[in-house]
Amino acid sequence: MARMPKPIETPSRAELIDHLVRTRIAGQVATPRENNLSHYRKLANGDRHYWLGLELGDRWTDEQDVLAVMAERVGVVDDPSHRAGQDTIDPELTVAGLDRMAARLRKAAMDRQSVLLATGHPGGLLDVHRATADALRAAGCEIVVIPAGLTADEGSVWQFADVAVLERGATLWHTHSPEPMAAILDGLAAAGRPQPDLVVADHGWAGCAAQRGLDAVGYADCNDPALFLGEAEGTLQVAVPLDDHVRDPRFYDPVVAYLLATAGLRGVA
Repeated sequence: MARMPKPIETPSRAELIDHLVRTRIAGQVATPRENNLSHYRKLANGDRHYWLGLELGDRWTDEQDVLAVMAERVGVVDDPSHRAGQDTIDPELTVAGLDRMAARLRKAAMDRQSVLLATGHPGGLLDVHRATADALRAAGCEIVVIPAGLTADEGSVWQFADVAVLERGATLWHTHSPEPMAAILDGLAAAGRPQPDLVVADHGWAGCAAQRGLDAVGYADCNDPALFLGEAEGTLQVAVPLDDHVRDPRFYDPVVAYLLATAGLRGVA
């Protein structure tokens, strides 16, 4: 008879901060400063690939304004003259973001809401979303089942372990595009089904849902400024700053354990 895996022990806030820094989910992260500044500049120059499904208009055309928000909400180095080398995510801000996300998950559970989970970063965050879906279902939430036969960006939109993903050529695809989420929401509407009460996602999946007026929370890296701008403007409810693809996806297990415990949800191994 197979043994069930032991649940991950819930870390204290201090233990989680230590873990975040040690595994480089936060602290001195792997994303270089040059990459961060390049993305901020491209967003400010109107490159919609970096808008992640949000409509930013002409409100963020100054790269320095984008940097200021990222320093405040993510903890990147706020010195504009720091152009290359190491950049950072403040682990205190990561945990604060998890606390805000936990509050929204708690409300979803209390109200037995319908929740859609999706990821554009399946190599890092798929199991984070899967565990969240399991805990929400156990609390009485409806996990939205997406319509069949959806396509976007020359791929298929599927659900794997309750999490919507983009698939191409039998491979789960890393994507920043909002189009897969748009396909889901349009597909639900075409089938006469309600939109989800809450979307838990990342990248363009979260941005698209938020732009359409849905309650949306998500994870974002320090080189993905759009979701933090969306949170600053009140379009996205929560953006949690973290490195979204560290060396071992198991490093996120204590993050999920803390999130679910703070939300008052039962974690499922």
